[in-house]
Order: sequence, then structure tokens, then C-alpha cells
Amino acid sequence: MYSYALLETGCYYLIQDKEESGISLIRITMETDYCMFVTSYGEAPVMEWKKKTDTIHDILELMDDSKIKEWESIYNDSQDAYYEEDDE
Repeated sequence: MYSYALLETGCYYLIQDKEESGISLIRITMETDYCMFVTSYGEAPVMEWKKKTDTIHDILELMDDSKIKEWESIYNDSQDAYYEEDDE
């Protein structure tokens, strides 16, 4: 088990919150003395506060800049397609 306190501000991580949960991409947006402001990317970004002591089942990977750029282009394309469907 890990905790959010191990994660660095500004970095993207692939994590598994709980043993039975799926894999999530998160970004640590901000850090305070006791909490982390976390953006979790799914169909839409979800921003929430986590205690530094909150547990993470597994930290699978710290994403490097090239992988994040590749992911952003795919994610933004899928978001654009989603909004175009809503316009019709």
C-alpha cells in the first residue's frame, strides 16, 4: 500500500486506488500541508482533494512527458468527438 504523500506535484501517474478497481490516470495539481488536489482523467476530468494519508493500492507508473503528449492528443480528440455528437 502507498499513500498520496509519495506523489509529486505536476506529475501524472497510472494508479490503482483499490485492489479490485481499474487503472486510473491522475495528475497531482497542488499540494498543501495535509492534502493533495488531484485531477483524475476518465470520460471527463474529476478534480478532488485527497488526504496525503489516503491509501493507494498500487502506483503503476510515473508517466513521462512524451507519453503524456501522446495521451493528450488521443484524449483531446475523443473529447472533441464527444462534444460534436452532442451538437447534433
